[in-house]
Amino acid sequence: MLSTKDRDRLKVLHEVKRKHLTQRAAARQLGISDRWVRKLLVRVKKGGDGGIVHRGRGRRSNRRLPESLRTQTLKLVQAKYSDFGPTLACEYLAKDHQVEVSKETLRQWLIGAGLRRVKRRKAEEVHVWRPRRSCRGELVQWDTSEHDWLEGRGPRLYLVAMIDDATSQAYARFVGHDSTEENLRVLWEYLKRWGRPVEFYTDKSSLFTVNAPAPEAADEAVKEELTQMPRPRAWKQPIPTWSRSICRCGTRASRWWRLTRRMRIGA
Repeated sequence: MLSTKDRDRLKVLHEVKRKHLTQRAAARQLGISDRWVRKLLVRVKKGGDGGIVHRGRGRRSNRRLPESLRTQTLKLVQAKYSDFGPTLACEYLAKDHQVEVSKETLRQWLIGAGLRRVKRRKAEEVHVWRPRRSCRGELVQWDTSEHDWLEGRGPRLYLVAMIDDATSQAYARFVGHDSTEENLRVLWEYLKRWGRPVEFYTDKSSLFTVNAPAPEAADEAVKEELTQMPRPRAWKQPIPTWSRSICRCGTRASRWWRLTRRMRIGA
């Protein structure tokens, strides 16, 4: 069966056969050499339109990995790393079991064995992302994750993370409570290491923003109130999540989700 690429090539070759196009022009249009155009013309002449199909199509690759390696890898993943992604599973297979496979190979094996679902690509949203800040310290994302990090093996922990917008360098600490005291303690450790940033990006948590009800009248004056968080800092008020000027920042702490798996293996 001809692919779309084969059909496009065949159309150009037919134009060459009818003398509507030179071999050199056809080579430029197809992105191949003049010699390969002549070879394709000979194949089409001998085998018809099917002569353009690559000779290796449908054959087993000489570089294909052994079936025994595929079986061994799938058994290990199913037994120990069933909820790991292909990338993280490859790291542990190489480190703990000396099984060297690429993450894409493992992904295809898992899909073929029914151990992983194929994710459909979401339609791209029409949105213009702002560029990252150019220098370290211009903007820092500050957020807390309430994920069950210990998966029931211990007390509930919260991960307070700060991520620099320009470099994506992160600083995070586990705390027992998502409170003003714990957040200020993490902030102080961050300041001792990297100094004071220009701006913070936060969410709508009451730790950072006073969520007062909207005024009844449109022209009613509203007094701006501050929480305990901005007071110890002599810099700008944190930028809230809903601000349009910050729309690019998003959640870049996805790297922390691997921590759950690593902590489980370490335990």
